[in-house]
Amino acid sequence: MSKTIVITGATRGLGRALVAEFAAAGHTVIGCGRNSAHVQKLCSQYPRPHHFAVVDVADAAAVEAWARQVLQEYSPPDLLINNAALMNTPAPLWENPLEEFSAVIDVNIKGVFHVIRAFVPAMVKRKRGVIVNLSSGWGRSTSPEVAPYCATKYAIEGLTLALAQELPVGMAAIPLNPGIIDTDMLRQAWADGASRFPKPEQWAQKAAPFLLALGAQENGRSLTV
Repeated sequence: MSKTIVITGATRGLGRALVAEFAAAGHTVIGCGRNSAHVQKLCSQYPRPHHFAVVDVADAAAVEAWARQVLQEYSPPDLLINNAALMNTPAPLWENPLEEFSAVIDVNIKGVFHVIRAFVPAMVKRKRGVIVNLSSGWGRSTSPEVAPYCATKYAIEGLTLALAQELPVGMAAIPLNPGIIDTDMLRQAWADGASRFPKPEQWAQKAAPFLLALGAQENGRSLTV
C-alpha cells in the first residue's frame, strides 16, 4: 500500500537517500530543505505527486505555512520523519560560539517541535501514523567536542519518549539512531575517518524498508537501524 511520507532535511545525506528509496517503492514523498537549488533539483527529479519546498525548520511560521499547504493537498502523513539537523564544529564546549550553539539548538530541537506541532494534530485526529525523530549514537552516549550536538540528541530521545505516552492507541513515536554513515555531518566531526562507514545510499537500502515496517507496536521504543 502506498504511503504518504513527510521528511525534513530531504536535500542532502540520509534524507536525500531516503527520498530516492521511498519514491522508487511507489510512495508519495513530501520533503523540505533550506537550499533552493537543491529543492528545485528534487522537484525536477521527482515531480507530482511528490512535493518539495524550501523550508527552514527553525522558522516556526514557515513550517506552519508549509504544513497547511501540504495538509490541504494530501492526507495526513502515514510516516513523519524529522531528519533535519546540524552538527557543531568540534571544539570544547566553552569554545563553541554562541551563534553556532543557538543554531544547533534551533534546528535539532526546536525544528523537530515545530514540525510535530504543525503535522501531528492531523495525524492524531485520524489516530494513525508513525513519527520518527532522528536521534544518534550521540543521543545515548557522548564524545568530547560534540557536546552541543549530544545535548540536542539526548533531548530528542526524551522528547520523543514523552510524546509516545501522549499519542492515541494506533500511533507511534520513535527515536531512531540511524547508525554511523559517511555523511557531510560525520565528516565535519571525523574528517576522512568517516569514509570507513557506509554511504547514505547504501544505508537507505536497509533503512527505508525498516522505517516503512514501523507501527504502533514500536511506540516509545528507542530503536537503531
